[in-house]
Amino acid sequence: MTMTRRDMLKSSLAGAAGLALYDPLLARAVAPVPRAKSVIQIWMWGGPTHLDTFDPKPDAGYDYCGPYDKPIGTNVDGIQIGQALPKLAQQADKYSILRGMTHGVNGHETASYLVQTGHKSGDGMVYPSVGGVVSYFKGYRAGYEGLIPPYIVLTKPQGRFSEAGFLGTRYKPFATGGNPSRDPFVVEGVVAAGISRKRQEHRRKLLNELDTLGRQMKGNAAFAASDRSQAQAYDLILGDAGKVFDLTEEPDDVRARYGRHEFGQSCLLARRLVERGVPYVTINYRGWDTHKQHFQSMQRQLPQLDSGLATLFADLSERGLLDSTIVWWGGEFGRTPKIQWDPPWNGGRGHFGKAFSSVVGGGGFAGGQMLGATDEKGENVVERKIYPRDLIGSIYELLGIDPAATLPHPQGLNVKAMPEASDGQDAGRLYEIMKGARA
Repeated sequence: MTMTRRDMLKSSLAGAAGLALYDPLLARAVAPVPRAKSVIQIWMWGGPTHLDTFDPKPDAGYDYCGPYDKPIGTNVDGIQIGQALPKLAQQADKYSILRGMTHGVNGHETASYLVQTGHKSGDGMVYPSVGGVVSYFKGYRAGYEGLIPPYIVLTKPQGRFSEAGFLGTRYKPFATGGNPSRDPFVVEGVVAAGISRKRQEHRRKLLNELDTLGRQMKGNAAFAASDRSQAQAYDLILGDAGKVFDLTEEPDDVRARYGRHEFGQSCLLARRLVERGVPYVTINYRGWDTHKQHFQSMQRQLPQLDSGLATLFADLSERGLLDSTIVWWGGEFGRTPKIQWDPPWNGGRGHFGKAFSSVVGGGGFAGGQMLGATDEKGENVVERKIYPRDLIGSIYELLGIDPAATLPHPQGLNVKAMPEASDGQDAGRLYEIMKGARA
């Protein structure tokens, strides 16, 4: 029996190593049946290093690896990750590593815009981010009626660009503010520091007593709309909906597994939000722009990343939520593979858009796979380039959003959710790691 190239590809996908190989035929295959309902985006603000996390290069030497020269095996044969991520190593069967990410842009603002919209800046259009697009198609357009907004950012907005773009302010994310590792978690407009539930109830009662004009204008449409808005606001503050932000409802051992730090508790809160049906949650995880003293920062950051993200994958899986929830980890670019030892950097890593890593899992993305590869020093993608639009389009398809669907533009322009690239940065959807895709 003669095996075709496509047969060989399919066979390799089922191999013990679990490595996803690139073939243009499969990259443009038939999309799988959508299965995702929500996305949890772990936005690594500043750009995470790929060599110290998901693309280690132990043979590159000290000027590239620094102290992280002993990668560890995972629970998937043939896959190794950085030595500071032992908990994530035990969850590798739940996520795929995209080692072929590239775009070549080294500026924070322009790279963030590109990675979160799929578009390069400078064409006169301000496209919405993935979160904005999802909040349109899976939120308000789909009849989303939850009191919690369909697009949440934990805890501070990114600030690099307008996430809503031309969709307008209705599709901006709700940024919680506060710190979920503190009790109480002070959520902007929902939980006020030092104000008890009883005091909030007294305030509401007093407000109603003082509203003499409102009582006289019963039946007026404008006043009725205002009353409805006030009622919804207080339902969020005092009702069951707002309790999603109360992490004291979680058992102490669960909170400890995630880590009693802002990132770990943000991961726990993200799980609670998708449990309530919120379509898009971004964790804006700061501290990765490590130009100076990079390894000192990694000693603090990597253990927190390890506990929070590993527990998120495990917890979603244990609760039956991983199959319907996409977890997307990554930043605007990577860090320079070669370490900058000279002053004033003193062991820093700069911006690097030529080659970096992202991680995806759940919601129809297969686990235990690697897609793409970099050279021996992590400086160039040498196998299966992956551009931002390839990943974003794949996420849309798993959510049941047609990448060719039209977005509402204030000037009536025909703008698609993810139009074809005009700059060559399009290598095809990630069907190699999408469950149910077929050639």
